[in-house]
Amino acid sequence: MNLLALSLQKNITKTKIAELLNIKLNKGIENGYYGYNDHLHIVLVPFGVLAIIADNKKTIIEALITLDIFTQADDDITQDYVIRTDGNLLTPFLITNEEIVLKETSALNFNIIALAVAQSVGLEKYEKKLDILFTKSRDILELTNRFISISRSHIMEFAKHLVLTRHDMVGNLLLLDKPNILWDNEEAEHLYNSLAKTLELHDRHEIALSKLSQIQEDIMLVMDIINHKRSEFLEWIIIILIAAEIIMALFKMID
Repeated sequence: MNLLALSLQKNITKTKIAELLNIKLNKGIENGYYGYNDHLHIVLVPFGVLAIIADNKKTIIEALITLDIFTQADDDITQDYVIRTDGNLLTPFLITNEEIVLKETSALNFNIIALAVAQSVGLEKYEKKLDILFTKSRDILELTNRFISISRSHIMEFAKHLVLTRHDMVGNLLLLDKPNILWDNEEAEHLYNSLAKTLELHDRHEIALSKLSQIQEDIMLVMDIINHKRSEFLEWIIIILIAAEIIMALFKMID
């Protein structure tokens, strides 16, 4: 079997998926939705990632075409995994970088695997976004060394964007807390934790948050520099006005 998780370029509703693929979607893990038929297992998570599990890649591609989703663009973010069943496996599952081997399949197992890989795709989306923001913040920092005016409103808007990005990362990816369903299912929890470790979800999440904090610190530094320059400019205006007043007063005394 094959799993493909991809970041959606445009919103797609569970109703549209259900209608086009003839699959009833039910409430799943962490506000996501899942559904399946004889050919497909679908998981739609709330942070804009769709995961599809099928017997082969051709079935997955056909489903994407039906949903009017194409993955040929360079900026598309996708991850795939091979899922194999082995009834002779001595443990409930075995995870490597290339494949996931299950002793037996179940909707819960598929949902957990899809969630973990979807979180990895979501993280990659934010990682690319942070690379762009990091470059932009560096450009702004370099402007402070030149005699170029930087709009305070532009910087404030950028800072607001950073705060919202951090909020989305923490709130949407749901990596700080394990899914509620895992509290009562030790085997499912072990599967999710093993996937999270293999995909380095928590380490990547911490690195992303650290990079975001660094960008925020850079922008705060820029704001301090702008405020300092503004205060310095006002001080010079006051000095010039005082000097002009003194000069005028001297001319009056001479007259």
